[in-house]
Amino acid sequence: MRKPSSRLQSPADTITRAIIERLEAGTRPWIRPWNAVGASRPLRACGTPYQGINTLWLWMAAEAAGHASPFWLTYHQAQLLGGQVRKGERGTIAIFYRAYSKEVEDRETGLVQDETRRVLKSFTVFNACQVDGLPDRFFPAPRPLAEPRARDLALDMFFASIPARLRHYGIQAYYEPAIDRITMPDPSAFEHLDHYRATLAHELSHWTGHDSRLARSLAGRFGSDAYAVEELIAELAAAMLGAELGLPVAHLDHHASYLASWLKVLKTDSRAILTAAAKAEEACKLLLRLGGRTDEAVDGLEDAQRLAA
Repeated sequence: MRKPSSRLQSPADTITRAIIERLEAGTRPWIRPWNAVGASRPLRACGTPYQGINTLWLWMAAEAAGHASPFWLTYHQAQLLGGQVRKGERGTIAIFYRAYSKEVEDRETGLVQDETRRVLKSFTVFNACQVDGLPDRFFPAPRPLAEPRARDLALDMFFASIPARLRHYGIQAYYEPAIDRITMPDPSAFEHLDHYRATLAHELSHWTGHDSRLARSLAGRFGSDAYAVEELIAELAAAMLGAELGLPVAHLDHHASYLASWLKVLKTDSRAILTAAAKAEEACKLLLRLGGRTDEAVDGLEDAQRLAA
């Protein structure tokens, strides 16, 4: 008698399955209650932020376990820092792509050439809250709230620096790729100015996909897989940008059909969420650069690296 297959679940399958479970429960797992206090991106031991799907995945892991620290370390890194993972603590995976070269023969010409390929790998990390003996810097206190006027001015300057064609009209927010224009309701139509900004961040995320920028496919009709994937990219990008700027995104309202479309895509392709997260990261980085936050982000990163040194 043949034994049942014991093939281990791939990292992509593990992450996608967990996200599918959240979506089926009616929860968008990338929605976080951001505000202007404290770190919001998961951080490596050296202080550099995780990116792409690792951001979303470690957000989910931290929320599920109630971890307050933004730092995630390998077992070995914790030991090098004088810490010890507590007995019984379970780690979570983080992923990376490893590139390798393979000789491939062209069927038509018979010529052999090197082809670069990438394989998805994973490693285990522990939140700093699972480790005893770490320096206090791995448990940063929340930063005090910025003075409201200074914060509003900084955010207004950020969005004004992005050279998008924007008009205020009607009661709906949307991006029109054919004429490369964003339409937004007047800011006064929103309950809070941050809600306006977060909605604009979502539409700007679509705007990054124009052929003259990141050249994503924006031609999908409502209800199509292509449309669903682009909406997913914009959702994730807005969440990442919200994490960087301290903007809440939980208020963003979407049709129930979006959840169904995302579920369909994710159940068909376990790597779809990884690809969407990578494209969302690209969109977020572009908007941060255009908004003049590059130097600020670098300064913040250098500060984090010094703290973790």
